[in-house]
Formats: sequence, structure tokens, C-alpha cells
Amino acid sequence: MKYLLGYDIGSSSVKVSLLAAETGKALATAMSPKKEMEIEVAFPNWAEQRPERWWQEAINATHQLKETYGFDPTLVAGIGITYQMHGLVLIDKEGKVLRPAIIWCDSRAVDLGNEAFTKLGEEFCLSNFLNSPGNFTASKLKWVKENEPELFAQIHKIQLPGDYIAFKMTGNLQTTVSGLSEGVFWNFKRQAIAQELLDYYGISNELLPEVVDTFSVQGQLSTEAAQELGLHAGVPISYRAGDQPNNAFSLNVLQPGEIAATAGTSGVVYGINETATADLKSRVNTFVHVNNTAETPRNGVLLCVNGTGILNSWLRKLVGEIPYDQMNQLAAQAPIGAEGLVFLPFGNGAERVLENRLTDASLSGINFNIHTQGHVLRAAQEGIVYALNYGMDIMRESGVQVQKVRAGNANMFLSPLFREAFVNSGNVELELYNTDAAQGAARGAGVGAGVYASPTEAFIGLERILTVEPTPELQEQYQAAYSRWKDVLTQTVL
Repeated sequence: MKYLLGYDIGSSSVKVSLLAAETGKALATAMSPKKEMEIEVAFPNWAEQRPERWWQEAINATHQLKETYGFDPTLVAGIGITYQMHGLVLIDKEGKVLRPAIIWCDSRAVDLGNEAFTKLGEEFCLSNFLNSPGNFTASKLKWVKENEPELFAQIHKIQLPGDYIAFKMTGNLQTTVSGLSEGVFWNFKRQAIAQELLDYYGISNELLPEVVDTFSVQGQLSTEAAQELGLHAGVPISYRAGDQPNNAFSLNVLQPGEIAATAGTSGVVYGINETATADLKSRVNTFVHVNNTAETPRNGVLLCVNGTGILNSWLRKLVGEIPYDQMNQLAAQAPIGAEGLVFLPFGNGAERVLENRLTDASLSGINFNIHTQGHVLRAAQEGIVYALNYGMDIMRESGVQVQKVRAGNANMFLSPLFREAFVNSGNVELELYNTDAAQGAARGAGVGAGVYASPTEAFIGLERILTVEPTPELQEQYQAAYSRWKDVLTQTVL
């Protein structure tokens, strides 16, 4: 039997899954740490993590996996990596990390990106990069150049979080076109490095790593890395992708009109488009999808709401660390619309869907004589759903058909209330599958290593486990609640 390993480098934890290549069945999964990894916040709107910690947790998770399922490491045919997008890791000539990574929800570079958007020209940016430079990786690098010039001078290469883990495994400094696009380092019109933005920022393109294909043998597991992980040297690292393109891949979302969603720390809806289109306000963003080629362009239009699972996690701490399923039961005791209680689920950095506004979360409409713990929990789940709906409406304006959405049976989609609110307020059909990000990375590794002849073959073992459709008698209530939510958003934020 051949095995495939997939690593998911998240901001909360590192997860690794073991798949049987022949059947596509997930045999075992491990996660480290058991509690969420810390995000360092030295100043308001900053968010940093230490890349060395990601690597250590990958080691820990791998050893846990081996204890759970005693597989033969010599039979691992490929390793895939997925990772939190938009982070900035800086490496010197000795391969050492120069500073903590500036991660996806860090907002320090918003003003720099907005200025670049204006100075380079909004029309130019949207027609070439399909995005505002905004708060993406290129702008974060510019912040380092302006504010930490001595450190900037020591940079040999920049990396995304998954690039760093691949580097620790192989010693190779590499990235992908999909990765470049997520950092706004890619010009879609010219199909080349976004030299215009680099020149404007005064950044040499020599800081960018070598580009490799998403599905390809990108290097072999080194002897040193194999010893640390408890694996066999020489295993090919054969896939890497950001968490949202990978989530879509894990759900077999590869063709125009197909839609994927996830609701972990952040909430994302991701739709495939074959045309290079941009939202004029850059509220939803376009990146190169994993199966893009020059002959058959495939781009992912991404809507992101930063304050999703992190809001639910924050509430869990307030209500006494009770299990999430118990929180869901309490929330379900309150009626649809939470009797006028409205939660805006922001407060985790600049929200792209709100035009990069830095805004706090808020709870409004509180009545001390009516509202209970259950009302607050329900208002939070509904608020997250409505924020996602708000973004899906923008996606529809951009030409993406949002009718049927696929998601893994995980995170907030485990909540029956969340699923009900999602389909009825958004008027969409929801399909849940037996997969997650780490399994998707393992399947991608199988494609890149040649275990599977094509991405289509990689989905053996992928099963739909639940379909949720709108209910006419509930739609009117949810859409009325969504309308009230939008009114509060307009009055208080926009």
C-alpha cells in the first residue's frame, strides 16, 4: 500500500493527515498543539507568529500520527502542504528566519497598499493584478523595507508560510504562481511577475523564490528533516497551495461555476472563474487557482471574512469553555433573528469585504429583559453567515454564479443552525463532504508525485455526506433578519 501525507499549516494549529493512495481513504489525522497557537500582537492591528513554531508543531503532529497509525514511512509516495495565505516569512543567506512572520490578519500595511492603489492607478491595478495591493504580502514587505531597513538589507528570499515548511523539508527556496498571485506579486495580463508593483515599492524581484508548479516534484525530504519528522528521506514534496485554493481542490472544485466554502478561523467562499475579472472596489479578490494553465485559465474569486471561527472561539471562552455542540444547542433555543439582536462579526484585522476598513466587532439591539446567552450565541452564528452572504452578493455582481456550495464537514459547518442560516439567507444549496484541508493536500501530493494521472483521479474516496437545501417557510424569516443585519452594517460601518 502506498500512503500520502498532507500538512495543513494553519494559524490555530498544524494538522497532518495520512491517506491510502489506492482508496483515497483517510486513515489517521493528528493535530498540534491541542490548544490554539498564539498570535503575537505587539501593537494594535498587528498579528505575528514564529515560523519555527509551525515547523515544531509539524514535527509534533507527525509523531502523534505515527503513534496513532503505525504506517511504514518508506511507503509514503508524496507529501503535500497547504498553508495560511498572505503571510510574510523572511529568510537570510544562512536560511535563518529574520523576524516573526507577519500573518494574514495583520493590518499594518493597509495604508501603504491603498496608497499604491491610488498612485499606480486603480484601473491599472485591477486590470493587471486583479486586486488592490491592499494588505497583501507585497505591501507587508514594503512595510518592512520602510520600518526595519537594517533587517530588510539582510533578506535573501521571502516566503509564504507553506514555502517555509517546504524549505524546512527540502532545503529548496521555492514558491508557485498561485502563491505569487496571493501576495499580489503576479501580473495576470502579462502572465509574469508584477514588476510594476515591485518597482513602485523599490523591491528587487531577486527576493522572490524560484517558481515551481503546484503539482510537481518540488524536492525530496532531506535526511535531517526526515530524522526530525520520523519519516523516510527522499520522499517527494509534490504539492503546495494556499489554504483556500487547497480547500477548493479538496472538494473537487476545479471548473468555472463551482463554489467552495470554509468556516474556520476566517470564513471564505471561493468560486472558480475562467476569465480575469476584478471587483472595482477590490472587496473580493482573484488569485490563480491550483489547476490553472495557459491553455485553460482557472482563477479563484475569493471572499474572506476574518471574524468567523475566531468569534465563536472568543465566545466560548466567555461562556465557560463549554463544548461547541452545547453552544450550538443553546443558540438553537433562540428564534431566527435572535429577537432583534445583531452581531457584526468583525474585529480581526482589516476586512477586505468592507474595503479594507479596520472595524471592531459589535453587538447591538440588546434588551436586558429579553436576551439570553442563547440569543447572543445565535446572533453570532447568524452574523457570520450574513457577513458571508454580503460577500457572496458582491461575488454575484462580479459574475460568479453562486447557487450550489461545497464545504467540508468541519468547523462551523458542523452546526445545524449555521447550515440552516447559510442556505436560507443566501438561497443556496449546501453539500458537505468527508474531507478537510490536510486531506486535500495529501490528494494534491498524489497528483504531483504521479500516483494519480490527473486531479480528477485524486478524488477517489471523496464522498458527499449531507445536502442541505433552503426551506421556503424559513427563507422569509432569515432573509428579513439578513436585511436588518445589512441595515445595521450600513448605519454603523459603511
